[in-house]
Amino acid sequence: MKGDETAGLVLSRSGDITQKGYEKKRSKLIGAYLPQPPAANGAAAVRCRLQHSEGAARRMLRTANIGVCDIREAAARERAASTAGNRPLFYFRFGVDQALPQERRTPVTPSSSSRYHRRRSSGSRDERYRSDVHTEAVQAALAKHKERKMAVPMPSKRRSLVVQTSMDAYTPPDTSSGSEDEGSVQGDSQGTPTSSQGSINMEHWISQAIHGSTTSTTSSSSTQSGGSGAAHRLADVMAQTHIENHSAPPDVTTYTSEHSIQVERPQGSTARVAPKYGNAELMETGDGVPVSSRVSAKIQQLVNTLKRPKRPPLREFFVDDFEELLEVQQPDPNQPKPEGAQMLAMRGEQLGVVTNWPPSLEAALQRWGTISPKAPCLTTMDTNGKPLYILTYGKLWTRSMKVAYNILHKLGTKQEPMVRPGDRVTLVFPNNDPAAFMVAFYGCLLAEVVPVPIEVPLTRKDAGSQQIGFLLGSCGVTVALTSDACHKGLPKSPTGEIPQFKGWPKLLWFVTESKHLSKPPRDWFPHIKDANNDTAYIEYKTCKDGSVLGVTVTRIALLTHCQALTQACGYTEAETIVNVLDFKKDVGLWHGILTSVMNMMHVISIPYSLMKVNPLSWIQKVCQYKAKVACVKSRDMHWALVAHRDQRDINLSSLRMLIVADGANPWSISSCDAFLNVFQSKGLRQEVICPCASSPEALTVAIRRPTDDSNQPPGRGVLSMHGLTYGVIRVDSEEKLSVLTVQDVGLVMPGAIMCSVKPDGIPQLCKTDEIGELCVCAIATGTSYYGLSGMTKNTFEVFPMTSSGGPITEYPFIRTGLLGFIGPGGLVFVIGKMDGLMVVSGRRHNADDIVATALAVEPMKFVYRGRIAVFSVSVLHDERIVIVAEQRPDSTEEDSFQWMSRVLQAIDSIHQVGVYCLALVPANTLPKTPLGGIHLSETKQLFLEGSLHPCNVLMCPHTCVTNLPKPRQKQPEIGPASVMVGNLVSGKRIAQASGRDLGQIEDNDQARKFLFLSEVLQWRAQTTPDHVLYTLLNCRGTIANSLTCVQLHKRAEKIAVMLMERGHLQDGDHVALVYPPGIDLIAAFYGCLYAGCVPITVRPPHPQNIATTLPTVKMIVEVSRSACLMTTQLICKLLRSREAAAAVDIRTWPPVLDTDDLPKKRPAQIYKPSNPETLAYLDFSVSTTGMLAGVKMSHAATSAFCRSIKLQCELYPSREVAICLDPYCGLGFVLWCLCSVYSGHQSILIPPSELETNPALWLLAVSQYKVRDTFCSYSVMELCTKGLGSQTESLKARGLDLSRVRTCVVVAEERPRIALTQSFSKLFKDLGLHPRAVSTSLGCRVNLAICLQPHRLGKLAEQGTSGPDPTTVYVDMRALRHDRVRLVERGSPHSLPLMESGKILPGVRIIIANPETKGPLGDSHLGEIWVHSTHNASGYFTIYGDESLQSDHFNSRLSFGDTQTIWARTGYLGFLRRTELTDANGERHDALYVVGALDEAMELRGMRYHPIDIETSVIRAHKSITECAVFTWTNLLVVVVELDGSEQEALDLVPLVTNVVLEEHYLIVGVVVVVDIGVIPINSRGEKQRMHLRDGFLADQLDPIYVAYNM
Repeated sequence: MKGDETAGLVLSRSGDITQKGYEKKRSKLIGAYLPQPPAANGAAAVRCRLQHSEGAARRMLRTANIGVCDIREAAARERAASTAGNRPLFYFRFGVDQALPQERRTPVTPSSSSRYHRRRSSGSRDERYRSDVHTEAVQAALAKHKERKMAVPMPSKRRSLVVQTSMDAYTPPDTSSGSEDEGSVQGDSQGTPTSSQGSINMEHWISQAIHGSTTSTTSSSSTQSGGSGAAHRLADVMAQTHIENHSAPPDVTTYTSEHSIQVERPQGSTARVAPKYGNAELMETGDGVPVSSRVSAKIQQLVNTLKRPKRPPLREFFVDDFEELLEVQQPDPNQPKPEGAQMLAMRGEQLGVVTNWPPSLEAALQRWGTISPKAPCLTTMDTNGKPLYILTYGKLWTRSMKVAYNILHKLGTKQEPMVRPGDRVTLVFPNNDPAAFMVAFYGCLLAEVVPVPIEVPLTRKDAGSQQIGFLLGSCGVTVALTSDACHKGLPKSPTGEIPQFKGWPKLLWFVTESKHLSKPPRDWFPHIKDANNDTAYIEYKTCKDGSVLGVTVTRIALLTHCQALTQACGYTEAETIVNVLDFKKDVGLWHGILTSVMNMMHVISIPYSLMKVNPLSWIQKVCQYKAKVACVKSRDMHWALVAHRDQRDINLSSLRMLIVADGANPWSISSCDAFLNVFQSKGLRQEVICPCASSPEALTVAIRRPTDDSNQPPGRGVLSMHGLTYGVIRVDSEEKLSVLTVQDVGLVMPGAIMCSVKPDGIPQLCKTDEIGELCVCAIATGTSYYGLSGMTKNTFEVFPMTSSGGPITEYPFIRTGLLGFIGPGGLVFVIGKMDGLMVVSGRRHNADDIVATALAVEPMKFVYRGRIAVFSVSVLHDERIVIVAEQRPDSTEEDSFQWMSRVLQAIDSIHQVGVYCLALVPANTLPKTPLGGIHLSETKQLFLEGSLHPCNVLMCPHTCVTNLPKPRQKQPEIGPASVMVGNLVSGKRIAQASGRDLGQIEDNDQARKFLFLSEVLQWRAQTTPDHVLYTLLNCRGTIANSLTCVQLHKRAEKIAVMLMERGHLQDGDHVALVYPPGIDLIAAFYGCLYAGCVPITVRPPHPQNIATTLPTVKMIVEVSRSACLMTTQLICKLLRSREAAAAVDIRTWPPVLDTDDLPKKRPAQIYKPSNPETLAYLDFSVSTTGMLAGVKMSHAATSAFCRSIKLQCELYPSREVAICLDPYCGLGFVLWCLCSVYSGHQSILIPPSELETNPALWLLAVSQYKVRDTFCSYSVMELCTKGLGSQTESLKARGLDLSRVRTCVVVAEERPRIALTQSFSKLFKDLGLHPRAVSTSLGCRVNLAICLQPHRLGKLAEQGTSGPDPTTVYVDMRALRHDRVRLVERGSPHSLPLMESGKILPGVRIIIANPETKGPLGDSHLGEIWVHSTHNASGYFTIYGDESLQSDHFNSRLSFGDTQTIWARTGYLGFLRRTELTDANGERHDALYVVGALDEAMELRGMRYHPIDIETSVIRAHKSITECAVFTWTNLLVVVVELDGSEQEALDLVPLVTNVVLEEHYLIVGVVVVVDIGVIPINSRGEKQRMHLRDGFLADQLDPIYVAYNM
């Protein structure tokens, strides 16, 4: 029934602001039932319009020869024009009641007005005021969202981070939002609940809206039934259309194992090694998704959220062949454009020349001080609201003279006074002592020195205090005037001196209390001149970036400004004025210190400290003193409303003017309306409220005049927020959700001219319906920024241009920093500040507007109003909006998170802009300005450097980053059809290279005549029995054990007997060798060869970590089908221990043989294999992706491998080589166990685990044994770099000398870690290490060493095969993602340094092939490295012979070109580049560069990313990030960072990580996980086990400090 709806509507009738919306709704609902009202009444809503009709514009030009029109004429013409029938450009409502047709007006009777204030007795929310239109809009927007419920995954936090503060121990922070430079959002968006039935206020109506009521809240629906059915249908249609555009969710990667070559390793055989976090494999379902895991459920939720259509994707550039182009914002063809005529400058009324106005302000002080010395000038209050002190004009005059005399004559000496007329001095006075300030200020004026008032520095490091110091320094200030109390309160050093504040000049502190001053002589009088162009004072101004400027105001400007204010405000002598504002600057200074003295007024000053205790104090003082004028901010009105409890004795009828200093803040309107609604019954008249607009540069820009005519209501504009973002004024459209209601700030000041110019570019006059920066031309303004002529020119000397290009006057204008327009009748409207402007994707948003929307979302429960900062940061070539708010200590995680997600939705609906980051910080932790507001630039600085320490963060990069490059479509590469000419493929040399040919090398290699290593050992035991092959060092660097040729041979024989007799093994059986790094392992290996068994080396379980390391041992033993397990007595016991039994089933172990107890006899014969192609040993290794893969090494391959290394490294029996590697797989095992036997050199063995207790062990051994060649791993190198970084001096003293080292090779299976090798070289350069000695090798599963680069240094170079320097190239990271190589200069943006991976071993050939098409690639093209060599492994050793994988990896052929050669695929991406260098044999040197493993690479947005590149960027992002690992999960990028710092810093990392990955890699991070140090698993080669980490994360086993899910 219609009746109910109308009733609902009446309830919702909420104050003047919603008048228009109310009318619209009401007429929609009951239009059908009402007789049409007569036309006259209908037109009663006065329609004003800008002068845009041609006739009006022409008339104006005629009357104003310089294009400036007079306000009164304009107003008259407006009235005439408004009756003409032109279509108005936009509407303004003047007044409220007359805009209502007659029969609908509700008479405001006493009874109904008392109903206004009836309160609900229960609930804490009734004293809150809302800007109703806005709150309504926000709630409606949220209600819309409710229907398609947002499922935002909550971040996970460790318990220790969720600290619930107890309420008793807590003091609430200043909820003020301080002065205008704080993005202040005071009484903002809480207008009063002033529905005629106030008792049931907005709550009911809002809660209905939120719970998805069917009433068309504010979405003006097209149906009459009040349900928004059509809107819903439209939304459904829209949703469908979006989905088509967006079929794939953003950033889709497919992490599947079925990729053509994505995962190289056989699935079945290589059951994953149990990760560090327990048995993840027990938890997986078929497709590898862990079951019942909290984390994956959250990720799924996040993915679903991201799949939702956001808004239609923007038009995108296509990526050309090479570049990833960032999206450039295409202008919206439908965006509103200004259509009006060019505006005309507006002239204020003439400044009246009154005969008795004093010639200068000092003259006025002299006049009142001598004529009426008893007249009160200033009354100060204590914190109880009692008058503390009354300063009379007589006292002000005499004391100011005293101060003037002392400044000029008592500082410095007679000959050298410290201060002369014209010098600058600073005034440092607290906010509760206006009297002392006033005396000092006038003292300076009388002494003709220039006061620079600043805030009291409370600590040495106040927010922004350093910048104030720079201002004082640049003004040449050497003296600070202060009060006694303030001087005592300043921080002191132990000697009692005031320390120099950070960034401040050296100051002499001078106390201005009379008792400390000398009396001036009878004959001394200050020199009182007429006002001139000398500087009177300097007012400081804080810029958007935090820098502080000084605005100079001349004496004539000062006087003229006082005159203009006197005229505009109608000040008369001896009026009483209540001032709540800061008296040191801005409106408070102009009215409460300067103009008041010109008119001999009495100022009642209310300190901020009193307002905190009693917010009603200013109203009480107005009543008590019957004040005519009060100067307040909207926050003071808001506080008074909150504190007001139907106080009986309030009477505000004495007020003729209530100056609202921040009336230019668009949201002050709600405070004004709410205040009027409540206090109208207490005698407050509507016309008394006078908002004004001011700026430090232009002083008072405009002020609403107090009128006696209560029929002349104030101007209102209801503007479309959407239009405003394009700088265009449009009346709110039917989409009623996003409007900005603005009030006028009155007329241009007397004697001034105002216009508005385009905010950027040349100062061109705006059109009538365009928003611009207001500019003023007047005497009463600032004249310059002190000492900054360039900035002064841009701000104080602006000549607005007409469209024809000429200036409108010959006088310069001043930019006010305010955005707005001049409306009908010359009224000035301000819609924001230049400083608060954020340009996002070409649209302008105002920080204040965003704040108001955030506050309209039920703020009081969760955050402090007025403690919200909004700013923008630049990420990926666009501004991104960041909101930081202080959270109340009693709000729960859940609540805050809920509030945060609603804020995001509201801002998205109302402003159509995404919020990049929303952070909540603990109460009272944001940096404050001296008046308690938020210090915006400091907050932004803290955010950017990661020291804000938020307690909640929600990042939404997915919604607001819309300029990512287009995802790549794969291009077909060169196919078989392309012409091959010789060795060229489509114009490029084919990328192939080889080491020296083994057949052509002449060398006297005795070992060559033996096919098998076992024969080489027997031969050495006969010919050189006492030659030492191996020396093992312990952690103290002394020899723990050594083996000669014959000792090794005999030991091996005994082990062979043991295997045959006790183990009953046949030849060909597999034996697992579980030994710590050392000599036993070597003997056991050769024992197996002597017995004809196949050895497998296995790392023993870690005694402290059996649960996670033993299952790996068990798995290798099972997968390798070992018939027996050989080990030491100690490990034997460990395997049978109770801990072991808990980890694995020990009954399933094969027989375990203990080699500490060997038989005494020799074998009857030593086994000799029949065929060199038979199996010599198995090499098992766990890849970084968590795959366990064993490869088969034949006897032939093993011997060829040893020979290749011998030739490359020039190893002879006379050489000594130091080896600090793990001896279990790959090249590490070969160097540890095999090479010495083959080449006869002595190996000095250093177990890497010993370095944990003694990091210098390896380098000391190298130095002590004068070793020339040494091999290590990256983890060893990192240990030395980190552990010995500060000890180089003491090591030098201990005689450590590395000058003999000619090769130090890092054994690795990854891209060379260039940063680590360089820092290692740099660190140990002082100890003699040659910078070219360090190089790297490359091995992989199919070939254990492809490259091994020893450099020959010094004289040795002439003798042997001199290898060239390892070359470094810089490639473009963006091209790499597209699988292309593009060389760039060092230091160019997006450049990545790559170091050559070592010299190719003799007998090895490599070629670069396309991993998908298997075609050969050209020089400098990125592809998979394929290798052909006699020491390739002969295949995988698997339980189930996976033939396809086997043949693909070990027996591949090119698809065209040389299709005969059999190649093995390494699984690594890289490229070859022919360099200018030549080898010893005159050949050009081919350098091989490895980029990364294919199965580690992540496919995101169609591009290939290598985890290490993203990780490197992330580690650089913040000093507390020690390690990082990334992986993908269901098309989301997950970044795990280890935090070295307090857990409070965890949330700081989330925005920084997101920013750096966006900036450098054009990727959006999906999940950021912050963990403790040591959580990222690292294998023995120092490589990160990213897949284990992924399994641990998804199985919820990481115990993260914080997990953030980015929206």
